[in-house]
Amino acid sequence: MANDKRDLDACSILVEQKPCVALSWSMTSNAPVLTTPDADCDLCPRLKAYREANRAAHPDWFNAPVPCFGDEKAQLLIVGLAPGVTGANRTARPFTGDWAGDLLYATLDKFGLSKGVYAQHKDDGLELVNTMITNAVRCVPPQNKPIGAEMTACRGFLQGRLDSLPNLKVVLSLGKISHDNVLRARGMKLSDAKFAHGACHEMDGFTLIDSYHCSRYNTNTRRLTTQMFEDVFALVQQKLAQ
Repeated sequence: MANDKRDLDACSILVEQKPCVALSWSMTSNAPVLTTPDADCDLCPRLKAYREANRAAHPDWFNAPVPCFGDEKAQLLIVGLAPGVTGANRTARPFTGDWAGDLLYATLDKFGLSKGVYAQHKDDGLELVNTMITNAVRCVPPQNKPIGAEMTACRGFLQGRLDSLPNLKVVLSLGKISHDNVLRARGMKLSDAKFAHGACHEMDGFTLIDSYHCSRYNTNTRRLTTQMFEDVFALVQQKLAQ
């Protein structure tokens, strides 16, 4: 999450006052496109150990790297931080089973980006419209805090997901960690694009839009309000329509 201490009034977005900044990068890797880790991925020893501990304690939970959810032809990719231990780690679907998902899926429904009723489990029949959701880190981290080495190890899967969406137009980063990992997945410096709620960055191939994460902490402290979140999605819709 961002450490920006500005007043909430200063954080409220007015989309017409936030012009996009054009950015570019150069990708030279010929590595194969990978979008999903193995169920027993061992790239991150700490996350593997935590995953195995959860399997022992809760054998009825998913307890594996959480796959992406949504439309393989999506124009919008939403990138979160990592699965929550009793949310996506339990249910096997991003942002499903916790407070962050309640706000996210309600907002997707309001903006016509989903069909069906969100019922906090992966078999509720919910479908995303022109949208896919993923996380910067696919396995649940202790205390919801992945470390740098884990983000680096998992970045190839984020890069693979970005590269595998043929119609991608907009990436919505939920939180600074998501934002930073999208930049790094594109071989860019963090100084190339500063995270800020409502910020818009025109990149080669897609528009990157930032939002504070829709976590319970951010909403309880009113760092992020429902209106602020909906303002970001209004901006997303503008960009999708262009």
